[in-house]
Amino acid sequence: MQLQGWRQLNTGAIIIETIMNFDAQQFRQQFPLITTTDQVYLDSAATSQKPQCVINTINEYYTNHNSNVHRAAHKLSAIATAKFELARTNIGKFIGCHNSKEILFTKGTTEAINLIAQSYGRANVKSHHNIVVSVSEHHANIVPWQQLCIESGAQLRVIPLTNTHEFDLLAANELIDENTAIVAIAHASNVTGVINPIGHLIKLAKDVGAISVIDGAQTVAHLPIDVTALDCDFFAFSGHKMYGPTGIGILFGKEAILDAMPVWQCGGEMIKKVSFSGTTFNQLPFKFEPGTPNISGVLGLSAAVDFINAQDNDGIHHYEALLTQYLSDKLRTMAGVTIIGDVTGKLSVVSFIVDDEHPSDIATLLNQHNIAVRSGHHCAMPLMEYLNIDGTVRISIAPYNTLQEIDTLLDAIKKALALLA
Repeated sequence: MQLQGWRQLNTGAIIIETIMNFDAQQFRQQFPLITTTDQVYLDSAATSQKPQCVINTINEYYTNHNSNVHRAAHKLSAIATAKFELARTNIGKFIGCHNSKEILFTKGTTEAINLIAQSYGRANVKSHHNIVVSVSEHHANIVPWQQLCIESGAQLRVIPLTNTHEFDLLAANELIDENTAIVAIAHASNVTGVINPIGHLIKLAKDVGAISVIDGAQTVAHLPIDVTALDCDFFAFSGHKMYGPTGIGILFGKEAILDAMPVWQCGGEMIKKVSFSGTTFNQLPFKFEPGTPNISGVLGLSAAVDFINAQDNDGIHHYEALLTQYLSDKLRTMAGVTIIGDVTGKLSVVSFIVDDEHPSDIATLLNQHNIAVRSGHHCAMPLMEYLNIDGTVRISIAPYNTLQEIDTLLDAIKKALALLA
């Protein structure tokens, strides 16, 4: 595909609003909050907006099929159960998993990682082991391992970054050794959008007999995922960052590992038989799904998968890349502005700092122009400490954003900098 020059793009957003078979305006019209307010929403890395089809699916469940799943004998429950388990299969196929026993429903990425740490980790990590993470991880992929190390006596090792804010693979090669039990890495940084070399790290883990845990929260809406091809042991993501509802997420885990793991939370659904003389537990995947599940969330997430599958995702990828490049090019021309993680081939996330200005001040001024961005440490305090900064302003672009919105943002940033100066 030939990309148009920036001078042409700047004179008419329509030039890049149709790429391949992706129509940005048609895509945008499917998001009611985007089209019914004057808000410029550039915070999709925190949570994406929801298309009408996802909202309709949740509505339809509560209107026509509201019932608990799996245990009742009546018609409503049978319909809800069938839809629920079809959703599990559908979501599994979306990430290249064809074994429904390997797809666990969680509240999100955070709960999924905690499940691994508390179940697999407590059973397998000993004092002579180490757990490897990176300095750019989200808190949810640091603190559970940190706590596990405190309890077990294991060592937490941290992969540093290069001066371009990418993984230092030479250091990773040294840190991952025969005593490594777990390598837990984000597929991409939620701060910079830099895509991490997870294939290389999964292989390093495999070579020393460690398990690999991939936090896919930021990539699942932007990149094709195939857990079978990756050959990772665990892959976790959240529905709300991929056009789905909040409070629902997925943990993929290899069946043999999940089967050997002890139960984590106990209650209804995860049991086979309860007696005061002893309890036996249910088979996978129900073994790790206690209590009444988030049924509407599961159905909404499956609808989000269908929505993504119906798009020209190559076109979306190019469109997001164009907007990201355009924004980055303009920011580089502004005095005192530094982009953190300014590399090619990253996700549609641009984080920047301004000399002698606090990120929250800039975000507050942008909010006065009805522009929603994220500011602060982005649940990545160790990364901010490592970079010796207070935080960043983070702009995260989705396919429902337009070039006109990016120009509106750039104009507001210029006004904010002038006011602060």
